[in-house]
Amino acid sequence: MENKIRCAWCEKDDLYRKYHDEEWGKPVYDDATLFEFLLLETFQAGLSWYTILSKRENFRKAFDHFDYQKIAQYSDAKIQELLLDAGIIRNKLKVYSAVTNAQNFIKIQEEFGSFSKYIWAFTDGKPIDNKPKTLKEVTATTPLSDAISKDLKKRGFKFVGSTVVYAHMQATGMVNDHIESCWTRNQ
Repeated sequence: MENKIRCAWCEKDDLYRKYHDEEWGKPVYDDATLFEFLLLETFQAGLSWYTILSKRENFRKAFDHFDYQKIAQYSDAKIQELLLDAGIIRNKLKVYSAVTNAQNFIKIQEEFGSFSKYIWAFTDGKPIDNKPKTLKEVTATTPLSDAISKDLKKRGFKFVGSTVVYAHMQATGMVNDHIESCWTRNQ
C-alpha cells in the first residue's frame, strides 16, 4: 500500500490516503451514503476537506449516523445542541441547512423514487471519466456541476454551490478525477 502511486492531494497522512484509496471516486448509488457525503460537503464549504474528514466520526455521532429522516425532524433544541458541539463545525447557517437539505432530500426521493435516481440521471447513470494526467487538469467546477447546483438550489437546498456539488460528484464517483498514474484509477 505504501509504494502505490496516488493522487498527490491525498499524501498528507494515513487518514487522507485511506479515504482516497477506499472511497473517493468510487460510484455510490445508496441514498444514505449520498446524503452523508452531501451533508459533509455542505459543511466543507469554505473549509478544507481534511478538516471535515478529520471530524467525520463526530459528525456521524452528532447527526444520528446521517439519518436524513431523523435530521429532517430536528427540533430547535437539537439544533441548539449541535451548535454547542465542539466536535463538528458549529456554523449556524450550515447546521440549519442540514435540516433543510434533509427535508428536500426526502422530497426528491418522493418525486424520483430515490435521490440516487435523481442525481445519477445527470450523468445517465454512469461515471464521467475525465482522465486527468495531472492534478492541474482537475477543475473545481464544470458546466454539469453548475447545472446540478442550480437545480438543487431551485429545490430549496442550501450550501450547494457548484464547487460543493463538484466535490460531491468526485466523492461519490459521479466523476473519476483520479490522475492517470493513480493505482485506484481502474479499481
